Amino acid sequence: MFARFAAQSHCSRGRRVAEKESEFRSVFQRDRDRIIHSSAFRRLKHKTQVFVEYQGDLFRTRLTHSIEVAQVARTISNALGLNYDLAEAVALAHDLGHTPFGHCGEDILNALMEPFGGFDHNAQALKIVTQLEQSYAEFDGLNLTWETLEAICKHNGPLPDNIPYAIAQYNEFYDLEVKTYASAEAQVASLADDIAYNCHDLHDGLRAQLFDDEEIKNLPIIREACLAVDKLYPNLELHRRRHEILRRVFGDLVSDVILTSRTLLEESGVNSAEHVRHYGSPVIAFSEGMQTNLAQIQAFLYSGMYRSPDIMKKREEVKNIVKVLFNAYLSNVDLLPKHWQPSISALTDQTEWARVVSDYIAGMTDRFALQEYQRITS
Repeated sequence: MFARFAAQSHCSRGRRVAEKESEFRSVFQRDRDRIIHSSAFRRLKHKTQVFVEYQGDLFRTRLTHSIEVAQVARTISNALGLNYDLAEAVALAHDLGHTPFGHCGEDILNALMEPFGGFDHNAQALKIVTQLEQSYAEFDGLNLTWETLEAICKHNGPLPDNIPYAIAQYNEFYDLEVKTYASAEAQVASLADDIAYNCHDLHDGLRAQLFDDEEIKNLPIIREACLAVDKLYPNLELHRRRHEILRRVFGDLVSDVILTSRTLLEESGVNSAEHVRHYGSPVIAFSEGMQTNLAQIQAFLYSGMYRSPDIMKKREEVKNIVKVLFNAYLSNVDLLPKHWQPSISALTDQTEWARVVSDYIAGMTDRFALQEYQRITS
């Protein structure tokens, strides 16, 4: 039984194309399963977070990250009485729109697409689940519920006036109420994303030797965890010590969201999912102290990892790869696969042409993008 402010499966606004629902799964469980079975979800296996695939196979990928986010989202939602099936579905879908080569790939594709409306990974995720996935007989996309589509668009909060074109176009004929907050479950998925990537980027950075254990001890939340672990397990082997430290940080972040959000939900007086949407501020949040800790971790990762010389060198390499691919496809339709060519050759508008090219590149894995670059430049 979910709390009164949770998204209730039986009260869902439904799907754009009406379907007979399952006897054995709720509508949000069915959304989750369709996301897992989609080709876009499978491709996340070979899309990286920070490191390019050929830099090593032990670093996080978009797929492993999404699974971690889903686990955190389900834990927090269950503790708060929220609909954990919806939170899990949103968490599993939140990275579907990412390009190859992590945020660097998105940055360069957005720059290349600036004359044509730009590129946004949340908007691309919506486009994938409403249009680009083409496996079902009766509709394009996955025909997800209104609540899951809303959450994919708005899990980071209400959208500003400058709405990404893919969301704006879809919203014209299927209103996702982009100016309001999303459900509490969507808000949970957003903070679960913050927890997962901050902790696993610290772990990956240590593994890549971009910084060491002494450097991360400068972060207060890490220092406290180090003291606790060293007191319990003196002289613990390095690998186990790292794991024990970071899992404590992970647990502290999850506990903080649960305890802070319990208070927010009670004090807000929200009594329905609709009330959550129109409350005017988030009902799921970190405490102020934990927000400070997160900001410190993010600043450390920005300078010590995301802008490290090794990563910056790779960034320049992959930016060039995406740029070469984009310009090549834009100038020569024959370089695209046959089943993509009719959709482009029938277009006379340069913007629509560029958006098809963008869709094709955004769907690539790191591995395939590298292969295509070799094919085109050889």
